[in-house]
Amino acid sequence: MGWFKTVNNPKIKNAKKQHDNSPVGLWKKCVSCGEILQSQRLETNNNVCPLCQYHYRITAQTRIDLMVDPGSFKEDSINLSTNDPLVFEDKQSYASRLEKAKKSTGRNDGTLCGTALIEGKKVAIAVMDFHFMGGSMGVVTGEKIAHAMDLGLKHKIPVIVVSCSGGARMQEGILSLMQMAKTSAARKKLKDNGIPYISLLTDPTTGGCAASFSMLGDINLAEPKALIGFAGPRVIEQSIRQTLPEGFQRSEFLLERGFIDAIVSRENLRAELAFYVKMFGSDDT
Repeated sequence: MGWFKTVNNPKIKNAKKQHDNSPVGLWKKCVSCGEILQSQRLETNNNVCPLCQYHYRITAQTRIDLMVDPGSFKEDSINLSTNDPLVFEDKQSYASRLEKAKKSTGRNDGTLCGTALIEGKKVAIAVMDFHFMGGSMGVVTGEKIAHAMDLGLKHKIPVIVVSCSGGARMQEGILSLMQMAKTSAARKKLKDNGIPYISLLTDPTTGGCAASFSMLGDINLAEPKALIGFAGPRVIEQSIRQTLPEGFQRSEFLLERGFIDAIVSRENLRAELAFYVKMFGSDDT
């Protein structure tokens, strides 16, 4: 069979040469329906497939731009940065993973928090970013989410938290797990003082986040087809040795069973949030 190695196809070889300088990234295949989409069209459609309405993951800053009035977001706790409290190392050190995440995102941490306006109404907001180490919840993320709730309590304004996380950050061990208690306690303060809390669940919302602040909203909203749950479907199937129902742990499945209050597409997000903020009766601007 050695003669196959000596045969070269000149057509294929020439075709490769001709396309070496061709533009990259003009087209994208939808991971849901398989349709080939123009990248620019996808971007102008809020990173939602125009055919099947699949919602792609977006950065925290992009999501804030979609949610709030233009130019109204004022970031808080900008300089908070995760360190390496356990000097953790697996295949590579936690410190090097952090450096890679910081370089790729241009941020010290994956969560943004602060205040903003939604149709003129002031809110406190925290948004998680899956692009920073899978949106994992470390000490800084827990602090920022709790801080957003404290801002809501201080200024008597509604609080909105957008979850997008694979769960607790294992490199910070029990310090990461403690953020579940911290954020839940901050949420309890809001409830005791009558401050509305709106939770938006995006793909994915799993692990320690789903087991704490993410599911504790006065209103729990979700994007279409978002994966929401504590353990992943494969882990559950392996544990109970049964095949799970179709669409298990997706937004639509949870809505039917009363775990969330509504599913909101990205194009309607700002208007939907404005409705709830006004319904709760905040007069602050």
